[in-house]
Amino acid sequence: MEGASYARMPRVKIRELKDDYAKFELRDTDASIANALRRVMIAEVPTIAIDLVEIEVNSSVLNDEFIAHRLGLIPLTSERAMSMRFSRDCDACDGDGQCEFCSVEFHLRVKCMTDQTLDVSSKDLYSSDPSVVPVDFSDPASTDSSESRGVIIVKLRRGQELRLRAIARKGIGKDHAKWSPAATVTFMYEPEIHLNEDLMETLTLEEKREWVDSSPTRVFEIDPVTQQVMVVDSEAYSYDDEVIKKAEAMGKPGLVEIIARQDSFIFTVESTGAIKSSQLVLNAIEILKQKLDAVRLSEDTVEADDQFGELGAHMRGG
Repeated sequence: MEGASYARMPRVKIRELKDDYAKFELRDTDASIANALRRVMIAEVPTIAIDLVEIEVNSSVLNDEFIAHRLGLIPLTSERAMSMRFSRDCDACDGDGQCEFCSVEFHLRVKCMTDQTLDVSSKDLYSSDPSVVPVDFSDPASTDSSESRGVIIVKLRRGQELRLRAIARKGIGKDHAKWSPAATVTFMYEPEIHLNEDLMETLTLEEKREWVDSSPTRVFEIDPVTQQVMVVDSEAYSYDDEVIKKAEAMGKPGLVEIIARQDSFIFTVESTGAIKSSQLVLNAIEILKQKLDAVRLSEDTVEADDQFGELGAHMRGG
């Protein structure tokens, strides 16, 4: 039936899940959806980041612009970002971007009074909203005190001082990288590896070892009991074709067949800590659904093209 290939119900299986890391399988869909999800996670899931800095006193060795840039790149906890307003759309402050609905205010006041160098870090930022604070990267189980200092902003010597006010706003990575919640988002086609057992039996044990060692990653292994070559980790295969080239060089083409499944993908997601990796994926799916609904329901072709470009035309079959 025409169009049946699009009538799919994608399935997700979680492999590993931590606050800042997720690994999952996405099946029964194609590369266009997988890549759209990856791009939305990187560039269109909103977070909160410092966007305006007013320096009152700065006698450190770093200039005002340098400090403002460093402040903007400090990840802030952004669980409430989805419910916040963009400052440009906020009617409570007429787009000024300095109200409780679209912004969070921070203050920093530090002065070095001793001969020892003073580290000014994200721990010294005081927020007007307890739910929006610099991300804590310290390990509760660690005894290393240096890990609990936060992100270093600047170092002060005796008599040097830093006083500032900062405004954090909602934004997306498409506007500036400081708003991207993702450190890394990658996906790979799930490989299917088939060994030709009959052809493999024609190899000596030394030839088998040589062939197994030709793979840059540990995909294959020789069973110490049966001396048979087996696949131990198909996902470690990096599509480098080294084992295929080695088999051909040994005069054994067809020794192994490796197929990239076009409807199955393995995702790896690493969060900056602004939001949990699981929430990052869920938010990205919700935003992708909103975008597709807007294209599908739009009656104004010109408006859809202006907002979504080629994607809008594709969804309408143009």
